[in-house]
Amino acid sequence: MSASVAVYRNIYTEDRFKQAYGSDDNTSGSLRLREKLAGKCRCSRRACLHLLRERVPIFDWLPRYRLKKWMLGDTIGGLTVGILHIPQGMAFALLTSVAPIFGLYTSFFPVVLYMFFGTGRHVSTGTFAVVSLMTGSVVEQLVPTPLEMNSSSPEAADFEAQRIGVASAVALLSGIIMLCMFGLQLGFLSTYLSEPIVKAFTSAAAFHVTVSQLQSMLGLRLPRHTGAFSLFKTLASVMKNLPHTNMAELLISLVCLAVLVPIKEINMRYRQQLRTPIPVEILTVIIATGVAYASSLDSTYNIEIVGHIPAGFPKPQMPTLSTFPDIAGDTIAITFVGYAVSVSLAMIYADKHGYSINPNQELLAHGISNTVSSFFTCFPSSATLATTNILESAGGYTQLSGLFTSLVVLIVLLLIGPLFYFLPKAVLACINVTSLRQMFLQFQDLPDLWRISKIDFMVWVVTWLSVVVLNVDVGLAIGVVFSMMTVICRTQRAGCSVLGRASNTEIYRPLENHSKCYEIPGLKILTYNGPIYYGNRSFFREEMSRLLGLTPEKIRSWEKARKALEKMEREATVSTVEGGIANTSFSSENEFFKSEKSKSDVQAVLIDCSSVTFVDVAGARLFTQMCTECHKVGVHVYLSNCNESVLKILTSSGLMTYMNPQHIFVTVHDAVMYIQQQKEKPTENTTTVWV
Repeated sequence: MSASVAVYRNIYTEDRFKQAYGSDDNTSGSLRLREKLAGKCRCSRRACLHLLRERVPIFDWLPRYRLKKWMLGDTIGGLTVGILHIPQGMAFALLTSVAPIFGLYTSFFPVVLYMFFGTGRHVSTGTFAVVSLMTGSVVEQLVPTPLEMNSSSPEAADFEAQRIGVASAVALLSGIIMLCMFGLQLGFLSTYLSEPIVKAFTSAAAFHVTVSQLQSMLGLRLPRHTGAFSLFKTLASVMKNLPHTNMAELLISLVCLAVLVPIKEINMRYRQQLRTPIPVEILTVIIATGVAYASSLDSTYNIEIVGHIPAGFPKPQMPTLSTFPDIAGDTIAITFVGYAVSVSLAMIYADKHGYSINPNQELLAHGISNTVSSFFTCFPSSATLATTNILESAGGYTQLSGLFTSLVVLIVLLLIGPLFYFLPKAVLACINVTSLRQMFLQFQDLPDLWRISKIDFMVWVVTWLSVVVLNVDVGLAIGVVFSMMTVICRTQRAGCSVLGRASNTEIYRPLENHSKCYEIPGLKILTYNGPIYYGNRSFFREEMSRLLGLTPEKIRSWEKARKALEKMEREATVSTVEGGIANTSFSSENEFFKSEKSKSDVQAVLIDCSSVTFVDVAGARLFTQMCTECHKVGVHVYLSNCNESVLKILTSSGLMTYMNPQHIFVTVHDAVMYIQQQKEKPTENTTTVWV
């Protein structure tokens, strides 16, 4: 069914529209700001309760908790994730280059704290492979692993204390950075880590994790490489030492992989049918510990085991604050990665289940979690991909699931931990590698990414190659810079198009894509699809000059013609006053100038600013320069669809000195109607827009 629209109204310039529909209160902005500040500073019982619920969300959602509906799901989900936290916490501690017990601590304290302060209902916090790997690189740089050291010697205990001191210092500094970001309300900074960057970064980091675990899976005692090309250095070192492989540890690794990979695949494929996933990791840990104990594998085949795991809570102790200057740069990268992954996961599940999260409150939650946990010998934590996915699929509803997760870990810390003394480290290495399945599968996004956006595809590839070839932190920085450069390049080379009118409508579209639209004679309508600022002002000028034909030669010729006309006018005036005789030569010259002007393709140019998001000082000066040059060649300039900020900057820069304020219109069609009626009735000012 077709329908038609007919609208009759007056032509609106910006000034006329503001007079008719604008606000009369010019101080409303300052008043609103004053009212907001007064509201923030007002102290009352209601305001304090609101602030408490906002900053400690548990006081907001716990009173509204639906016991019968949510308790079962939170219990099952929390217990399932808690069981998974035990092997993963110990495994990711190896990535951090600290003892496994510290991974269990990191799986407990941040979980409890996030339950109080976090806004993500389905987020599971704790140890995360990428963050652990980055922290481990810092630990290895400051406290490198000695090739020969007796694990039961006093030197080994001091060595472990130094390492966890550095790791907890990273956690403390990361927490302080997050708290400072919260104070400055910088939650939006996570948006600079776009989805292609995060996915490419985590996928490439998975390769680093896998390669770093090869030596544990093969039973090799090799130093850990850090810095640029560390992945290739580690591979070369492993290949060089393959003849020294411990066959017992290799066999343990193969058996573990043969068990873990297929069962995790079953968990993934049949997650809808399974009420809870099969806890293959903890079962593998229990069985491997029992076999190693019964067979005395550590003494018989010289395999590397976890060793002593103390029972009970850790004593609070101060991290190694003296390392802050050395770890500052790496900690900033760790902070951004941990926060970006956490917020991304929280937003994904919030959108899926129809609620919202507060990015700034997430900064506070993770900042407090890392800061407080660092005093209990924990390394940096964040939301984790695998456990968050399992928590949601197991039926978790709210943050209360973290209570049951922490209870499982607490039982292990107080009672069961020492029983894992004989657990082979090769088993933990296999758990590390198999937990990266989701990260490796992110390669499947590349075909769709190529189809949707070639630029985002390039961001993905550049980030991935940079992380793999160079290092995790340097690669991430390169990915962010490259992504921002693509944005800058796109704004620098934004398209400039000529608009044509669709017959009998007020619709204007680019002529290159709409061949049936027509260009209005004598009028060039231009649109620029981007901001006009110092970075692209030269490109904008070139495009405008090309489309209008404003060559320097044309401007000079018209300038000479104008000066000649003014000179002849003065001479004609003198001769007429003195002799009373008309100057026929002037008349013929003037007619010749007018005929030359009438041959010009463009007598007016209309710039549609609807896609111009902002203009800086350089762009405003360029507008003034273009307006002056157009006037020199007899072309009138009109503007339309300017937003408030653009119009304010153009007006403040003095453009109205060179341009009639009545030549700025609300829409393109208003301007076109005005220009056409000015041609037909130059002296009439009252006009009407019609379609």
